[in-house]
Order: sequence, then C-alpha cells, then structure tokens
Amino acid sequence: MTMPVEEFLNHIHGEWVRSRSGRTFDNINPADTQDNVGRFQASTAADAEAAVGAAAAAFEGWRKTPIGQRAKVLNKAADYLEAHADRFGLELSREEGKSVALGRDEFLRAAQTFRFYAMEAQTFGGETYPQDDADMVVYSQREPLGVVTVISPWNFPASIPARKLAPALVMGNTVVFKPSSDAPLSGLRLTEALVQAGLPAGVLNFITGRAGDVGPIITTSRAISAISFTGSTQAGMHIQRTVHLTTRLQMELGGKNPLIVMEDADLDQAVDLAVKGGLSLTGQACTGTSRLIVVPQVKEAFTQRLLQRVQALKIGPGTTPGMDLGPLATAKQLETVLSYLEIGRREATLLCGGERLTQGVYAQGYYVSPAVFTDVTPQMRIAREEIFGPVLAIIEAADFADAMAKANDTEYGLSAAIATRNPKYMHAFAQDIQAGTVKINRTTTGNLVNAPFGGVKNSSTSTFRESGRVGLEFFSSTKIIY
Repeated sequence: MTMPVEEFLNHIHGEWVRSRSGRTFDNINPADTQDNVGRFQASTAADAEAAVGAAAAAFEGWRKTPIGQRAKVLNKAADYLEAHADRFGLELSREEGKSVALGRDEFLRAAQTFRFYAMEAQTFGGETYPQDDADMVVYSQREPLGVVTVISPWNFPASIPARKLAPALVMGNTVVFKPSSDAPLSGLRLTEALVQAGLPAGVLNFITGRAGDVGPIITTSRAISAISFTGSTQAGMHIQRTVHLTTRLQMELGGKNPLIVMEDADLDQAVDLAVKGGLSLTGQACTGTSRLIVVPQVKEAFTQRLLQRVQALKIGPGTTPGMDLGPLATAKQLETVLSYLEIGRREATLLCGGERLTQGVYAQGYYVSPAVFTDVTPQMRIAREEIFGPVLAIIEAADFADAMAKANDTEYGLSAAIATRNPKYMHAFAQDIQAGTVKINRTTTGNLVNAPFGGVKNSSTSTFRESGRVGLEFFSSTKIIY
C-alpha cells in the first residue's frame, strides 16, 4: 500500500500557506528514488514579494524587542530541535543521503549554534570614545540592518542555515529564508522550531521553489539590506553582479581543498585524514579534501594504504547503520560526478572505484563507488574544478616548496591541511597556504560553532566571515552618537 505524501507549506507573515502558483515539487530520497520525502511549494515571484513585504512590515517591532527576549526565542528553538533530533535526523538522511547519525548530529549542532548566539549577542555592544570636550559623550551602538535574505545549500541543510538565521534574528533583523529545493525539509524544521518558540509574525519567512523564480526578488529587491549565501562560486558571482550597491554580502562558495602529505607524516593518520576529509560525506562538502599532494618518499606506501581503506568502505543508504558512504544527493550531482570520472579516466590513471552502482540495494539510488586517481597534474580538470563527489586525486610534489606551490595553484582558497610531524613544516604551511581555514594533522572538513569560518580567493567574497562572534558583525551596523 502506497503511503500518502505529506505536503509542506511556505511560512509567510506568521501563517503556513500554499504558493500562489498552486504548484508543488517533490523531495526525493537519493538512496531510494521511489521514496518521496514530501511535497513542497513551487513558489513564484509573487510569493517572494509577499515574504519580503512581511519581513519589512515586521522589522520595526522586532528591532525594538529587547535582546533578552530575542535570545529566549533562540534558546526555546534549541530545546525544540534537541527534543526532535532523532526524527529530524532521519528526515535529513532521507532527503539528503547522509547517515541518520550525521543527520541527528547536524540538528544538535544547529541547537548548539542557536544557544551560542543567544548568549554571545548579549555581550555584543558598542564602545565609548575618549575626547576633550567635557560637555560631550561619544559612543557607538550596534543596530540591525533590516530585511536580510538567507539562501542555504543542500549538503548541510540544517547546520549551515542555523549559523545564518541565529545571528540575523538575535541582532534584530527580519529574514526571508530560502533553502535548497534538493533538501527543503530540514530548513522547514528550523523554521518550525523558531516559530513555535515565539517569533512574531513576519520576522522569519520561509519559501521554497526554484532559484530562477524567487531569486531575483529576494536578492535584488531594494527592501533587502543583506544576503547570506552558501553555494557554488558561479551562483555567488551572479548574485554579486545583480545586487544593489548598498546590499551587504556574505558568501561562502566553492573549494578545491588540498591535503599535503610530507615524508615524516604518520601515514595511517594521513590516510585517515584523506578518507574522512574526502569521502565521509560522499565528497559533498565545500571543505572536503579532493587533492592529495604527496612527496615521492612516501607516495607508494601512502597510495597502497589509501587504496586498502577506500576499497574497504561500506556503501549504502544512510538509514542503514554502519555505512561509510551514502548516495550522491541528487540526480544532477550524480550526472556531474560521472562526467568528471570520464574526464579523469582520459586525463590520469584510475586506481580504484568510479563506477555507477546499480544492483541490489543500489538499484533505486544515486550511488558511485569512491574513486582514486594518480598521475594527476595541477593542470588537469580533475585537479582544478570542484567535483563535489567521492573523487580523490593524488598529485606528486618534489618537496615541501613544490607541495606548497601546487596547493596554492587553484582559484579557490577555502580549506587546506597538512600531515607532518615537523614543526618547521607546520609553521610555514600555516603562514603561506592561501586558505581561510588551515588544518594541521586534522581533516580539511569541520569548524567550530564559536570560531570564524570562510575562505579566500574564489571561495568567498572576502568580506564577512560566518560563525563565531564575527557572525554578529555581518548582521549589524555601527552607529556613532555624539
């Protein structure tokens, strides 16, 4: 018996409503395309205009709401997420493909993010300035920007929007939130948590649908004061070209992140870093390891150990315990990864993997076996372009200087790591690598809730970082009072 598919609604001006288009789209499980996770609203420009209008109307009241009350909303929303983390984690696994455990952890991290900003914002104030006039006092204060747009990706559909929504709301802004159409349910659950926690009508407006239909309104409207976007570099460049001069931008974009393996590295640890950093999320992380830059002294030994680990990985649905890799998140992503695998076969030497899996449990999913290429040079497309899949490229470097040059030979600069025991290498790497996030004997993936996160070069707009205290800076402006 086929179960009925639940329909989920937009949230505009405090009400759960259908799109004015009357159309919907399906949210398909990438591990089993016969499983429809839910039906979502195919919003139009009119829906987007309604969301922006509702946020604008609610701004004056929300900005005057005491900071303690705003913080209380975040804490209550965190309570809600923690109470429902098991169910929401299962939903996240079904819509995105990662394991249930990772999905649950992501919602718990979202709750942690809400609590961090609820506390941090209450210590985030202005300054007083010394001056020579006894009859004057000069001080600054932080004020919200107004209506802000949050656009989030599908690969971390709970944790990434959480680190945007929390500082935006607690600083007194009102929000139009559009999640990726490939994983919208997790974003809806964040919205649900904040709404039930007591947000006034219009403070947070949630819409789903195609970027081409709603994007121009929620990015170029003169009512929008700021945009926080995570996604591809190409999409970020398009937004940057089209927004108004006064629209503040915060963008976290693509990456082609290296792991350098030096001759003195603990090879078991280095392999662990490569596998966890490059494959644990099926390669679908902007900070994921994709380039393995290895010196000749250890290349053969490292490669053999890496192949043993990769070939032993268990591939299957995220809802099945014990799986190391899930499916790719969408049919489009599957097509992209398969096309790069063909390019890689022509450019370099494929050592293992790279096959579409279609039998048995894989028959209804977007599965690819993890691939390892060698004889890769920095000029090859698989070494230069973001693949966003389970593909590792081994690049030989003559020595540390050559490894650094090859690591920096990229348009991206999001995350980078090195495996070494040598403090000289560690310090030189930290000083000279062109990346916003630098890891030493750690995976390229992962960042703290309370630490800034962002990249350089084409991995970011190089304006404002996300996460940590600096997240509050982006969503506020400074006023000087004499």
